[in-house]
Amino acid sequence: MKEMEFKLISKEKDEIELEVINADRTLLIPLVEAMNDDEKVEYAIYHFDHPYLSNPTLKIKVREGKPQSAIKRAAKKLERVYEELYKSYPNAVKAAQLKSQGSA
Repeated sequence: MKEMEFKLISKEKDEIELEVINADRTLLIPLVEAMNDDEKVEYAIYHFDHPYLSNPTLKIKVREGKPQSAIKRAAKKLERVYEELYKSYPNAVKAAQLKSQGSA
């Protein structure tokens, strides 16, 4: 899988619009959700003109700070979430296996 890349479309003091190259919705949707949970972010949205013919655009407007910082904060938040999920996965699988063996 190729890494996602961001290409600048437009930039203002409190707003940025980016083209997302090699976009993966599995990561893009949680990234936008994490930014929208950020109190410093006014809004974060993404848009596909056509999922097979164009790259999505990501638009972020902040109340405070820089839009680029909002992306970094959201990415760090998701990194922590996914790390925790990765660490807890083996124990969850073992618990599910024990539960299914007990009900068999």
